[in-house]
Amino acid sequence: MNRFIVAVTAAVLAAAPAFSGVTEEDLAKDAESTGDVLTNGMGRNLQRFSPLTTLNKENVKNLMPVWAFSFGGEKQRGQETQPLVHDGMMYVTASYSRIYAVDLATGKEVWQYDARLPEGILPCCDVINRGAAIYGDNIYFGTLDARIVALNAKTGDVVWNKKIADYKEGYSYTAAPLIVDGLVITGNSGGEFGIVGEVQARDALTGETVWTRPVIEGHMGTLNGKESTMTGTLNATWPGDMWKTGGGATWLGGSYDIETDTLVFGAGNPAPWNSHLRNAGTPTEGNVGDNLYAASRLGIDPKTGEIKWHFQTTPREGWDYDGVNEVVAFADKDGNKKFATADRNGFFYVLNREDGKFLNAWPFVKDISWASGIDETGRPIYNEANRPGDPSKAADGAKGEMVFASPSFLGGKNWMPMAYSQHTGLFYVPSNEWGMDIWNEPVSYKKGAAYLGSGFTIKPNYEDHIGSLKAIDPATGEWKWEYKNEAPLWGGVMTTAGGLVFFGTPEGDFIALDDTTGEKLWSFQTGSGIVGQPITWEADGEQYVSVVSGWGGAVPLWGGEVAKKVNYLNQGGTVWTFKLPKQLAMAN
Repeated sequence: MNRFIVAVTAAVLAAAPAFSGVTEEDLAKDAESTGDVLTNGMGRNLQRFSPLTTLNKENVKNLMPVWAFSFGGEKQRGQETQPLVHDGMMYVTASYSRIYAVDLATGKEVWQYDARLPEGILPCCDVINRGAAIYGDNIYFGTLDARIVALNAKTGDVVWNKKIADYKEGYSYTAAPLIVDGLVITGNSGGEFGIVGEVQARDALTGETVWTRPVIEGHMGTLNGKESTMTGTLNATWPGDMWKTGGGATWLGGSYDIETDTLVFGAGNPAPWNSHLRNAGTPTEGNVGDNLYAASRLGIDPKTGEIKWHFQTTPREGWDYDGVNEVVAFADKDGNKKFATADRNGFFYVLNREDGKFLNAWPFVKDISWASGIDETGRPIYNEANRPGDPSKAADGAKGEMVFASPSFLGGKNWMPMAYSQHTGLFYVPSNEWGMDIWNEPVSYKKGAAYLGSGFTIKPNYEDHIGSLKAIDPATGEWKWEYKNEAPLWGGVMTTAGGLVFFGTPEGDFIALDDTTGEKLWSFQTGSGIVGQPITWEADGEQYVSVVSGWGGAVPLWGGEVAKKVNYLNQGGTVWTFKLPKQLAMAN
């Protein structure tokens, strides 16, 4: 066997409650239900909003820890996960492709599963895992060697184990799977290795592939084991054979809008980073040189895998501005159905939910150098002088002209999920104010090797802060308030109807802010940097909040001067769970 289960004692299993299978209806109502957390994003629309009001601005000062669960061992690094909660159990993934079942009442381990990872895995940005999915009697999660595993939720036994892609070619998988109508929907990781981004759908019971949809033009999709349709049009926006190794990894997973029956996935950077290699002649509007569908958001039919619409945030992308960031469904004050997404390129976009068409965009970071704005069609207005230079035009042909670009390739916002509050109508966006020196270099594709064609050094834009949590009005793009943090923000945000915004910092502080003013109302020091995603639920009339603490991710690996600034931060791996006791719920 290429996987193993850590043994569970008969006594623990006997004491475990009977497991209640999760249905499609349960998943559809997850954003409204308060007794569990069944989906990554606390609802498949990814709003990360809880309707609970038990915990509020007046009594959050009484929030206290009730248990802490350690992932143990020497395997730490970044812990970017979001726990799930169901039937008295918490299911939480950890670095190095591990998953645990934890008793909610006591914080004690019930079972643990460790993926036995092979030698030679190629994760670009730490050995993280961002969470699991639950459906029927099973828990599903992905592994760093690009596999998807189904486990029995009560016992941790393997139900099935399937290969997404070949890890030897640079593929991996780090996102939480998405469940829709009995299908397990996954993306893939590995955009720095010349892979091809793809979305796959499997039967949740058997693991058998139902459809696949590559997101780079020229590749064929499949449906029920047969070729279906080509993605885009061959060589419409890619020169020669570069589409064959075009990147576009779908590494952050997706969302599901039940009202339009649409999966929404983002596609990452085109490969290689050196945009001059990917552009044939002079790019024309909407055509040659755009490199579709990299750096794009895609609306996909969940039944067939066909692309319903696309919106490309950064055509002719040349700064590693992935287009993977989450797309959140919401309705404005007039009831209009919209999507919002905060892109790595520094712009906050609002799209039409029916067809993905561009509605508006505004900057959500202070210094954007690569573009002067977004035009009425949604295309960037480029500052071409800020594109890294073509090395073939350099005197020695070894290094193109270096430019300082802002935001850095780690983005105005990277993977860390924002939240939308139905209480205020605002988005709470974790962002970073940093830039980079970047230059292009010659590169050729080699299977399993880095395929960048660029070099870079990240630098902070300000002395007093890098991280910046902003409250943004999606009707106007106005920043209602900003909370500055010295180190980069790299974890998720959650909001509640009680008027609270929860998030964590690399310095280890788990914080609750007032959602209308940004005032700090409560904090707790967890002992390691927080890059995880908070959740909340209610049991027996008491409201609980959990977050995973454990510093790591891309910043310490790729951050250059920024990484040196925060190299004192400690690794870790702990689930912290807090509650507001009944007797203090009404205390002021």
